[in-house]
Amino acid sequence: MKYDMKKIMILLSGIVCLIHLSSCNDFLTVKPTDSAEASSSITAQRDAKIMMDGLMRFVIGQDYYGRNMLLYGDARGGDYCVFSLGRSGGMDVLYTFGHSTPSNGFAGYWTRIYICMIQVNNILENIARLEDEGNSSESLLAYKGQALTLRALFHFDLARLYGYPYTKDNGASLGAPIVTQMLGVYETPVRSTVAEMYAQVIKDLNDGAPFLGKTKSLGYVNYWANKALLARVYLYMGRYAEALAAAEEVIGTNVYSLYTNDNWVGSWAAQNGTESIFELGIYQSQGDLGSGSLAYTLLRRTVNNTLGQFLASDYFLELLSEDPTDIRWGIMDYDEMDARFPADPGPSVFYPTRLGCCNKYTGGSTRLGDKGSISAVNVKVIRLSEVYLIAAEAALPTDKAKAANYLQAIRQRSPELDPATAENITIDMILNERRKELFGEGHTFFDKMRLNRTITFNDEILQGGIAGNREKSINWDFYRIVLPIPKAEIDANPAIATQQNPGY
Repeated sequence: MKYDMKKIMILLSGIVCLIHLSSCNDFLTVKPTDSAEASSSITAQRDAKIMMDGLMRFVIGQDYYGRNMLLYGDARGGDYCVFSLGRSGGMDVLYTFGHSTPSNGFAGYWTRIYICMIQVNNILENIARLEDEGNSSESLLAYKGQALTLRALFHFDLARLYGYPYTKDNGASLGAPIVTQMLGVYETPVRSTVAEMYAQVIKDLNDGAPFLGKTKSLGYVNYWANKALLARVYLYMGRYAEALAAAEEVIGTNVYSLYTNDNWVGSWAAQNGTESIFELGIYQSQGDLGSGSLAYTLLRRTVNNTLGQFLASDYFLELLSEDPTDIRWGIMDYDEMDARFPADPGPSVFYPTRLGCCNKYTGGSTRLGDKGSISAVNVKVIRLSEVYLIAAEAALPTDKAKAANYLQAIRQRSPELDPATAENITIDMILNERRKELFGEGHTFFDKMRLNRTITFNDEILQGGIAGNREKSINWDFYRIVLPIPKAEIDANPAIATQQNPGY
């Protein structure tokens, strides 16, 4: 990891300086993490806050949760259809699976997450030093809890992107290097197995939980975000009893509550709503992604001069159409295939009416975002709705009545559908509800892969077809369901050169 780590260190010094300039009230000269004195860059709680703010700015970059992480799960899961190939800012490669080692490999995921990993390890090593010196405090340890939880998220995401699903082989496939300490410039870590990565994720979550507060904190993780992430991780492993226990702990708190049918649509135009367990703050003056934002990417091409070209697939719209009164139609808008709003270039087929444009990240139909701008809209990483759906799926094998109760709490957003009961509930009902509720939030691909469900793509409506990198339908036997290790990493790290994912 020589080349990438040098580059990452340089970038880190820049972000720390940027945070200083944008936080005048907390101005403090914290040494950049690439300096010789990085081990003493945190001496007090406010130092840790500055470092944590810098870390969160990296997390909301467009290569990670600011855009690409969420696009990844929906475009590759078949819920999005990306037409007019080459006109969607290069993101159509997610849909076509056209990535390769030398090009379009989406190396940004790898680089961005390891930038975050270096920063989080710097925070943890500095806090550990203060603990050893007897200079710790409760407020400082809260940052330790946050850092451990975030490191768990980073390793979890790397395992999902670069390793095959845990449930495919009990985690025997290779994932990515586990990095739990600051690395020297010439260190060359190798890939760990997915099982080893998941073990590290669970350890960090359990180690971090006792230090975290239980009140809401916009833009940062708290105790409940830690437990919600733990529930998600256990679900991905097929460890349903543990997933249910973690999910029910979150559901049982009074800190969060589900949106009602009347306020669900409006919640997308507000910050830090009652369901937001972990919401990343994005502001016009700090981290605004402009035309590279998620909202701009998902808008239809004729609005705000955006790239467009990301539409809901026919299959997703058919699912949502099972109930015309489903409240989630409220965040859907006309897309490029609607005959009244033709795009240039346009698709090969038009519909009299087609509501395939997702307005979750524009703030809904008003397109005013959640602060008056559609390019600086907060990203909801974990919502209470997802936790209810985790609980439903985790309870299904042992308690169908409990599973149905959790599912119905979300399914009631489709008022005309039959209620979920112990007699009619199935895994397909739960998965369909996840697709409808979490559309645009980056889950569908991972849900289908962890359960080895076939993904069928809506290629027939594409202009000019696809580049031929996959069949119309795939499952977890298709080698491109994982990304290649980036070429820059392989060139710089001889130890990892023989560990490329099969087929690349």
